[in-house]
Amino acid sequence: MANIKELSPDSSPQAAFGANLRRLREERGWKQEELGRRMGYSGTHISAVETDRKMPTLRLARSADQAFGIEQSPDTFERQWREIQHGTLLEGFGEFVRHEGRAAEIRLYEVGVMPGLLQTPEYAQVLANSAMERGAISADQAAERVALVAERQAATVRTPPPLIQVVLDESCIRRPIGDGAVMRGQLDRLAEFASLPHTILQIAPFSMAERRPFDLPVTIVTLPDRSLMSYAESAQRGHLERDNKFVVPLLAAYHQLQAEAPSQAASVAMIKRLRKGTP
Repeated sequence: MANIKELSPDSSPQAAFGANLRRLREERGWKQEELGRRMGYSGTHISAVETDRKMPTLRLARSADQAFGIEQSPDTFERQWREIQHGTLLEGFGEFVRHEGRAAEIRLYEVGVMPGLLQTPEYAQVLANSAMERGAISADQAAERVALVAERQAATVRTPPPLIQVVLDESCIRRPIGDGAVMRGQLDRLAEFASLPHTILQIAPFSMAERRPFDLPVTIVTLPDRSLMSYAESAQRGHLERDNKFVVPLLAAYHQLQAEAPSQAASVAMIKRLRKGTP
């Protein structure tokens, strides 16, 4: 009897991924074991993905694209995987990441937690593990979240690199995430980031109080054609804004934030003092 999940490709993005994998495999007359051999997986693993019993990973998606020779196709398994992955994140974030990866300038303000572009792998892993332990995501999704952080950071290391301006609320460096080694590594990462020629890092101390123009995290992106967009999050969703009548005031407020915050030199000194006292 056919597996019901095989008959329901519209039930979820994961099911559609599995149905597409099976369709292309059968079009070529391959058994699951043959496709698995070409991709570096067992036939049992391929069967589990086809029937939505196992989540696909980025490695599997790319292996499938290579096995079928569709890496240059507009409808790749990697694209499907990204749609699945972004479905576990806030609405709007997936689209934002695509724009972030080609931005000429990135300005961001963060509260409470290090932004993904500055996280060390260890810091990102602690956050992903915590979400998994709460039951918010699966183990595979936790691994892919950490991988996504690395991919976002890699996209900013290009020639020429984007100008990245970061203002962190003091809570980002004060809030302990993981053990002392994780936080020491993360604080070292901030100091290294500030030393780069295309970055600016400032800490907005608690003493700024009501002089902060933002209460929530915000990112403003300048694209290669000099158009602007902003991305902001609440607890439930993200919002990508392209209308200049809303984005330009945010940019002005960001400049005010930078003017009020201590200089990069003073901010790095604060980070190093905290680093010295981190147990």
